This record gives sequence, C-alpha cells and structure tokens, in this order.
Amino acid sequence: MKKLLAMLLAAVMLLSVIGAVAEETAEQGTPLVVATSTLSEKFSPYFADTAYDQDVVNMTQASMMTTDRTGGIIYNGIEGETHSYNGTDYTYYGTGDLAVNYDEEADITTYTYKMRDDLKFSDGEPMTIDDVIFNYYVFLDPAYNGSTTLNSYDIVGLQAYRTQIPEASVEETSATAAAVREAYAANGEGYTVTESDPFTQEAYDSYAAAATQLWKEDLQGIVDYVYENYAADYAESIMGMTAEEVGASDGAKVAFGAAMWGFTVEGDEPTIDDLFASVFAQYAGDLDSYLSVESATGATADEINGALMVKVAEDAGVDMSAGVPNISGIVRVDDYTVEVKVKGFSAPAVYSILGLSIAPLHYYGDPAQYDYENNQFGHPFGDLSLIQAKNAEPMGAGPYKFVKYENRVVYYEANENYYLGAPEIKSFQYKETQATEVATAVQTGTADGGEMTGSKSNFEMLRSFNSNGEVTGDVVTTYSVANLGYGYIGMNADTMNVAGEPGSEASKNLRKAFATILSVYRDTAIDSYYGDAAAVINYPISTTSWAAPQATDEGYKVAFSVDVDGNDIYTADMDQEAKYEAALQAAIGYLKAAGYTFDEATGKFTEAPEGASLSYEAIIPGDGTGDHPAFAVLTDAKNALDKIGIELKINDPADSNVLWDALDAGTQNMWCAAWGATIDPDMYQVYHSSGIVGRGGSDSNHYHIQSDALDQLIVDARQSDDQDYRKQVYKAALDEIIDWAVEVPTYQRQNIVIASSERVDIPTVTGDVTTFWGWLSEVQTMKMVEAAK
Repeated sequence: MKKLLAMLLAAVMLLSVIGAVAEETAEQGTPLVVATSTLSEKFSPYFADTAYDQDVVNMTQASMMTTDRTGGIIYNGIEGETHSYNGTDYTYYGTGDLAVNYDEEADITTYTYKMRDDLKFSDGEPMTIDDVIFNYYVFLDPAYNGSTTLNSYDIVGLQAYRTQIPEASVEETSATAAAVREAYAANGEGYTVTESDPFTQEAYDSYAAAATQLWKEDLQGIVDYVYENYAADYAESIMGMTAEEVGASDGAKVAFGAAMWGFTVEGDEPTIDDLFASVFAQYAGDLDSYLSVESATGATADEINGALMVKVAEDAGVDMSAGVPNISGIVRVDDYTVEVKVKGFSAPAVYSILGLSIAPLHYYGDPAQYDYENNQFGHPFGDLSLIQAKNAEPMGAGPYKFVKYENRVVYYEANENYYLGAPEIKSFQYKETQATEVATAVQTGTADGGEMTGSKSNFEMLRSFNSNGEVTGDVVTTYSVANLGYGYIGMNADTMNVAGEPGSEASKNLRKAFATILSVYRDTAIDSYYGDAAAVINYPISTTSWAAPQATDEGYKVAFSVDVDGNDIYTADMDQEAKYEAALQAAIGYLKAAGYTFDEATGKFTEAPEGASLSYEAIIPGDGTGDHPAFAVLTDAKNALDKIGIELKINDPADSNVLWDALDAGTQNMWCAAWGATIDPDMYQVYHSSGIVGRGGSDSNHYHIQSDALDQLIVDARQSDDQDYRKQVYKAALDEIIDWAVEVPTYQRQNIVIASSERVDIPTVTGDVTTFWGWLSEVQTMKMVEAAK
C-alpha cells in the first residue's frame, strides 16, 4: 500500500511538473530564431570584439543615443522626434535628451545627457545617471583594454585621473617621460644620464629594466605562438627539420620564430636575448609596437609607462599625496543628468561620449563601492576584474534578457520592463549557423531569419524557394541595403617588411608588389561571387560614407594601378589577360626595388632581402571550404606569384577563430576580413598608431601602420565640423594608407537579410530597412505568424 501511494504521489507530482512546463512554454510562445556566425562568447558591452558578439550584447542593451534611418542623431529622445524617410513619417524615441555646446572662448565642448526618469533594467532595478557615470569610469579606467576609444578624447581631467598626477603637472611630466622613452629607444639598458637630460638616472634605469623584461617576455610569447601554430607546416621548408626536432631545441624554436617573423639571429643555439638584440636594433627600441602579452609580474606596457610617469613626477617634486580622485570634466548634475566637458572640439566625439550603452552598475560593478560625492565609482581604480567576470553573461535595459548560451545557441526572454514596450515575441534566439546554410535554415525552419551573403548562387536559391520566382515571396522575404562596412585584404607591416623597417620605401614596395597582384584579380572574383550585390572599391572606406572618394573626384585612382616609377600600369585598350600580365611585370618591378634578387634567365626571384621572405601566408575565414568572396582573389594571385618564384600560402581554417587569434597576437602576414563602419568616418580606432596591438589602445590597428603623417591627419579631421574640409583630410589619409600598402580594399556589398514569410508576421517588421536601421531595430513590435492570427 505504501509503495502504491508513493507511486500515485509521484505520478501526480510529474503531471504537475509537466503541466507547469507546458504552461510556461505556452506563455513564451514560438521563439524568433535568428542565424548568426561563429561566436567568441565575449558577450560584454565593454569588451565584445566581433560584430556577432556585439549583436548578442545589443539585444540586451539600451543606448544613450538613438539615430534615425539616415544615421541622424535624435537629440530629443524623451518627447520624440518625427523624421520623414522615403515619403513616410517615423517617430523616434530614445532613453534621453542630448545636447552639444561649444564655448569658443574657453575652447571647451560640453556634452549633456538628460535621462528619462522611468527607465528600468531587465531585472526591474531603476536606472539613474549613476549607471551612466559608472560606465564612463569603466571605459576611462587605465586598466580598460577594450576596443572603445573614449579615452582618446581630451576630457577635462582625464589624463590627470589616469596617471594620478595633478592636472597642473601632467603636460610637463608627459614630456619628460617621452624623453626617457626616446633615450631608451636609442641606447637600451646601461645608458648614463647626462646633465642635459631632463630625467634622473634612477627613472631611466627602472624604466629600461622593466621595458626590457616585458619586451623579452613578449618575444618569447611570439616564438611559442609561431611554433605551436606554424611548425607543422613550415618547419621543414624553413629549418630543414621536423616540427618535433625544432620543438626539442630552444635555440631552434627561437630561430624558427625569428625566421617566420622576418628576423635573423646568429648562432646554432640563439636565445631570446639574441632575438631581442636583433629586434631592438632594427626597430630602434620602439617598445610599444611589440607588447602583446603581460610580463611575469603581470605588468603591461601601459602600466610600465604609467610607472615611469609617476617616477618622473616624484623626481620633479610634484606633490602626489592627495592623488586625483575623479575626472573633473564628468559632472553629475542631478539624478538623471550628466555633463562631460572636453577640451576643444571633435566632430566624431558625440558618437562616443553620448553613444554608450547604459550597462547596470548593480550588475557589472559593486554598489557598495559607488559614492559619487566621495569619489567612488563602482569598482577599484585600475581594477576591472568585477566587470570582466561578467563577460559571458550580458545584462542591460534592452528588449531582451540574456538567459544562457548553450550548444551554440544564445537564449533570451522578453524584457517586460523595456522602455519602448515589452516585446510581442516572448522568446528570442541567436543560433550559430554556417554562412552557406542560412538560406536553407530559414527555408526548412531551423531559423526564422538571418544575414546571408548576397552571392549569385544564393539569390538563385532564394528565387527557387518562392513560388513567384522572386527573392521575396511566400517562403522568404529579402531585405537588401548597402552594408555599413566593406571587405578588404590586410597586410601586417610588422611581418611584411625589409630590414625591420615597416615604413621604409623598400618595405612599402614589398607590400605594393602583393597589393598590385591582389588588386588586379578583384573584379572577376567579386563579380563571380556577388554579381550585382557588390562592387569593387578602391579606397579603404565604405561607400555609404559621405567621406568616400567618388570616381569623378580630382585625384581619384584605381587602387594599386601605378608601377614603382609612378606610371599607370593599365591602358584603356587592355583586355583582362593583358592586365594580369601588366600587373605581374609591375610586381616584379616593386620586388626588385625592395631588394629581391631576380634571375633574368628563369624569370624568378631567388633571394629575399634582409627581414623579408620569398613566402608569405594569407589567412582567409572561408569555413575551410573556400566560401569567401576573396578566395578567388587569393587563388589567382597565388598562381601568378608562383610564376616569379614567390609563394603565397592560403590558410582557410574551418574555425575562423584561428584568424582572430593571429590578429590578436600580431603574427599574421596577410588576411581577409571586413570592417563594420560607424556613422562618422573617424579613423582613430583602426588606423591611429596608438591602436597597434599591444599598445594599450584600441588593439584594432592590425595593419601595424605607424605613420606620423596619418596620425596627424586623423586628429585634424576630428577637430572640425566642416564636412568639405574633413573629406579633403580623409582623402589624404586614405592616400597615405594606400601608400603604405597595408590594405587592399576589395568590395562594398549589399547587406542581405532574409526572414521566413511563413513564420514571421512580415507586416510587423519595421518599415524601410536601411543601412542605419536594421530589420530588428523594432524587434519589440514583431510577431510570429501564429501569434498574429
């Protein structure tokens, strides 16, 4: 009887559980499943690297700024603004009101954000201006190493806060610290300070010792990385040894790493000290270019440079006892208003200063450590471990709440507190899907929508799905807009140069040889892959930008279409085959000028100059199948270069993280990728030398381009709101990038998004999808078909 009663009780409990699950499932309804690419699980509003990770984050976030369908800023977000687009009036609301005021006499720009007073995060906690201030102090902390470049703007009191040196002494201290670094670059360790030097011997010695240690450990990290990732394929050809034999000898590993990186070390058993001596000599002690790892003590280049600033200030008698407790230019006006004061004027600054997502202090930080009046901002100064601990689980005030990431699927549930209204669709998913499988996934019901490549074959497939033979019909609906970004082939100036001098004419000529060959094969490859859904571009900028050069502009040139003497490579009467041959001859000219040895009898190069190579690798994220618009470019270039004795190795890994890891380590030669652009064409994040990997900046300058002229042009363009002037400056900057030959602009494509006409209630999708207003921009109003009936 007891057993029977127990069984009956268990059955009743099971039925109750099943009923509860069924009720919960019914409440959630059918999820909207959107296909996405491979995710890196860095789902942080502070540290997300890839566009796909950022998409995951954005679904959980609400931003300070709202923009309309043309990219125009909505300044009156609380009451809303009505803007007309394509003959239709649309009203836009935001989380607050924005204002920008420039005081010409004081040369100060004040950015003001006034928040709505009814905002809540997805967990029901009220949002206040303290959440915004907390976010400012995360992005501006000296320990921040994400891609956001907010700290590049001269916010009043920012440098004093980051260095903890009083504002009155920061400028002079910075100049003296720069003098120490210059002396170290010229002399290394062991330099004796003279009377004319503005720094002490102790300051010099402490910096030189720390810099040398960090540099050597960085080199060891690069040697280990190169061995682990490339020895299996290249040890035999470079060293005449198997990968195992190289790995068994520390000296062989150093020699192999140096050779792959374009350096020469002497002796049978070279050491890291030998490699350091070679690198230091060739790069004139430019420490910051090669610091991509932490030292054994946990120090970074930023921290070593910070310690130098402190030492210089102490030696100068600066009173640092009080510290610098806050950023004086960030002012809390009231519970819902903040002001940020910036020295001078910078056109793109508004998108950074007033364009942050508002992540919650109570989740990412520690409320017990926040007290604005007592200069506490939610986390310890110089320590972002609290924030980084939440990198995999985002939270905010966006339309959906993150639930989990499991089996390559991100699960969300509706945020009932969303300020624009709780989403009609109660469950949302991002599902990792190979790019080649997105269309089929939508057709079969594995996904309800997603972005796909607008290739000829894909358009044909979409037409075959619909009974009307069009790309929009009864099975799928297609949205096509110009992509805010562009495709390119990049080259790393630090691994593709002559004699360790990335900016020399010889090094530029080496890269121009490859760029010339790559560029001539773009037209055929892009047309074959995309058809009318993409066009070849000649400057490294999206054609959606007002700053993009037009073919009718004075000085417009087809990319890499002149030879080493500055003469046009192509003539109007050349057919395609003639152009290929002309490009090959131009490449030979460039390589000769770079110092390569050419055998006229065989028509091939037989020896590379110091620091260069007869063989380079290009990494392309084609899923291991060659499914990439630039794959045909690389294949044709490889065949052409083979004719003249130059090897182009194509690495198409099944896992695209192989490429991203190489970019993060700075070890790649060439690679294929695409940039996502921003509304303003500011180039600071990607091309300014401070963004070179390992320098503590954006880490987005994967080209390792370091040009004082380019840096100045980027800064000049920021400091004006005259669009005509800025366009001229950006044209000069684009020409400088082309001259360095670190980037071959490849294509501007259309953004193709498809949605299931059978499962998504298409009339509820936002109208007039544009480059700046995506199909999920009003996801809260979307419905699934069953819910719309």
